[in-house]
Formats: sequence, C-alpha cells, structure tokens
Amino acid sequence: MEDVRRTARPTRTDVARLANVSTATVSYVLNNVEGQRISARTQRAVRAAAVTLGYRPNLAARNLVIGDSGVVLYIVPQMALGELAMEVGTRLSTALAGHGLLMSLQFETEDGANVVEAIASLNPRAVAATFPLTGAALEAVTRAAIPHIHLGSSNLELLTTLNLSVEQLRVRHLISRGHRQLGFAVIDNPKLRPLADYWLAGVRAATHDHDLPDPVVAEFRADGSDAAQLVAQWVERGVTAVCAQSDETAFAVLHGIRRAGLRCPQDLAVMGVDAIALAALADPPLTTIGFRAPEIVDTAVNAMMNALGLPTEDIAPTGDFAVLIPRSST
Repeated sequence: MEDVRRTARPTRTDVARLANVSTATVSYVLNNVEGQRISARTQRAVRAAAVTLGYRPNLAARNLVIGDSGVVLYIVPQMALGELAMEVGTRLSTALAGHGLLMSLQFETEDGANVVEAIASLNPRAVAATFPLTGAALEAVTRAAIPHIHLGSSNLELLTTLNLSVEQLRVRHLISRGHRQLGFAVIDNPKLRPLADYWLAGVRAATHDHDLPDPVVAEFRADGSDAAQLVAQWVERGVTAVCAQSDETAFAVLHGIRRAGLRCPQDLAVMGVDAIALAALADPPLTTIGFRAPEIVDTAVNAMMNALGLPTEDIAPTGDFAVLIPRSST
C-alpha cells in the first residue's frame, strides 16, 4: 500500500487509495454488503487502511447502500425511573453506532404523536421502550411490522422478573423483623401507575410464596394531605410494615406516620425501592433496595442487540440485579 497523507477527516477515497482498491470495494467491505466476491486478502487490506487512517463511515451513506434506515427509536418514559433508563439509552446508542446504526431519542407523550411521526418519517429498524407502548404509538409499530422491544419482551426475560426478585428481598427482610401483614403504598399519579403495578405484582407474588395475606394497598395524594389518615387506617387493619412503590413514596408514608403521632418502625415499618441519595437522610433513615446498574445495563443492551439480530458481548448475566440496604426505618 502506498503512503497516503492524512486529512482532517479521512474519506472513502483515502481508504481506497491506501488499500489500492476502488471506492466501490471499500463500500462493499466496510458495509458488509453480501453477494460481492471480494477476497479475504483484499478485505483485510481495506480494513487495515481504514484503521490506519482512522476512517469512520458516514452512517447515512452506509445505510443507503444497504437499503436500511439505520435508525432505532428509544422511548424515554414519562415516569421517573432514576438514572437507569438514560444509562441504558447511552450504552445502547454506543453499541448501535458500532454497527452503523443511529438511535433517535423520543420522549413519551400522552398521544404518542411524536412516535407515530418518527416511525413514518424515519422508517426505524426497531422501537425500544421500558414498558410496552399503547394507543397510537403501538398501532404505528404494529402497522410498520417492526420489533417492539420492552420489559415484557422474551429477549429481556431476566429483567422481566426483576420485580419478583426485588420484592422477595423486601418481603423476606420484613418477615425477619417479625412482620406478617404488609401494606403497599402508591402515589395517585396516573403516569407512575404502570411502575406501581409492576412492583405490586412482585409484592403479591412474594407474600403468596411466604403464605402471608395480600398486601393492603393505599393510594396517597402527591401533596401528602391524606397521609396521616391512610397510615392510621393501615394500623387499624393490623398492617405493621409497608413496601412503597419508590423511595419518594416512602417519604409520604413517613410524613403520614409523623402526622398521625406514630413512630417508625415501632408502630409502622417502611421500605422503599430505588436507593436514591436522600433515602439515607430520611427520618428515620430509609431501608431500601438498590440496583446493580452495570449488570442491568449490560443485560438490557445485550438483549436489545440480540433482538435486532446484531452481535452481542460475551457476558454471563446472573440475574442478581438488586441489593438490600437496611436502615432504621425497619
């Protein structure tokens, strides 16, 4: 290969000149176009030239060559999921870029109009979301006949049961503290209801496994104005410990305990989930469940890549994604 002077941004022509091949051959090799008879030696020369020059293909041009939009939609939910959803999105974006694909970030809306428009205009290869799409967005995905990847997808089986493992941790911890009748606290925010239902299903399964009564569910107003009343009703019904849908919801329960003139954990124990930083500063400090983010992110990204038919990293996920953080509230 002859010496080629580097430019600010190497082009396909630079790679072709260095490898002593045509620009078409460069496109065929770097875009993995099937049906072309190109020797292994030539392919090695093209890839070596690309590495030497630091050449990165233009993704739009690449996808035009292979007849693919090269876009994956990633839907960010309206509900608060901490940093995990964005960390998954960031890692997925990097992994997709390594295969010449672009990720388009879409924020969930009530009518799903932006997702419908993105599907129509971008012709994406797939749509990834935390929870299954509904309404017009789901109809658009169905009409387009493209993969819809979410927590309920078979590819994400390990994460689909995350609520079961988390609630086993919570229920076992409370049983070890002598509790038998549990409550479950939700916030009356429709946007957060899917997440509340997800955790509640896990609590119900765990209490059933341990032959406990079903949890007594109470829905708190976001401003906490009914917190004392709901806490008092729990105590009257024999509830001695509460699992909240999130750490923030657990704060509402703690507020209700104080307003009702009760003590935590003597009169009512409380557990959250999410392990936000403020949980350690609650009064009393909140027992909660934390997540092993790297394991969750690696598993989610691998599963999504697999669903797209792309190569995945060689990891052996254990499904051990959660950890108990015991504090004074239990």
